Amino acid sequence: MASIRDYNVVEQFNSRLEEIRSTLLDQAMGEVLNDRVTELCQEHRHYMKSVLGTCFKKCKEDENMFDMIQTFKEDLKEKTSSLKEKSAEHLEVVSEIEDKEHHKALLFQRIEKLKKDQTKNRELIQSQNKANKDRLKKLNKCKDIFQKHLSIEIRKIQGEKLQFVFRNISRKDPDMVHMFLLQLDAEGVYHIISCDPPLENMTHLERRLQETNNFSAFLANIRREFVALHSGVKKA
Repeated sequence: MASIRDYNVVEQFNSRLEEIRSTLLDQAMGEVLNDRVTELCQEHRHYMKSVLGTCFKKCKEDENMFDMIQTFKEDLKEKTSSLKEKSAEHLEVVSEIEDKEHHKALLFQRIEKLKKDQTKNRELIQSQNKANKDRLKKLNKCKDIFQKHLSIEIRKIQGEKLQFVFRNISRKDPDMVHMFLLQLDAEGVYHIISCDPPLENMTHLERRLQETNNFSAFLANIRREFVALHSGVKKA
């Protein structure tokens, strides 16, 4: 009893009880904390695993999205380039078509002008041919007169040419032939093609015929020139 009442003994006992209580409490709390920590760690691992899975999935989706965007950009770039080329080709084709249409219009204008010119030329040729035929008819009408008074024979040669044959030029040889070949061109102008024997004054006589259109005077002058060849006298 005395030992129980000793104050020091009581203090030691209380202290020992406190230590035992703390130890038991610590053990109990440790077990509870360990279980909770373990549980929390497991929950954290599950959560992190879920988060990592979600992040991985998101990363894959982002990568796929990025690849799709890159593909779209490249496709858009290619289509833009192709569109520019096609646009340039289209402009070139349009320009070529416009040039062809312009040339076509010019060609039609030229064709119309050629048609008009052809019609005018045809009318002019017809008119000139008619005038030439009228002149040839007049010459043919004068044929008898020329043959009777000037001893001239007129022969029609192919190509709208006339051959004028003179006789009774030389007194020594009345049958000696003197001739020249005449042609009317498309404009109705007289041209001397040849002359036998040649006359020195023929060019001058031809020019006067073209200026005056006096064929009777021209034939008379030609005859005088032929006669002058035999008499030694030159006449204009």
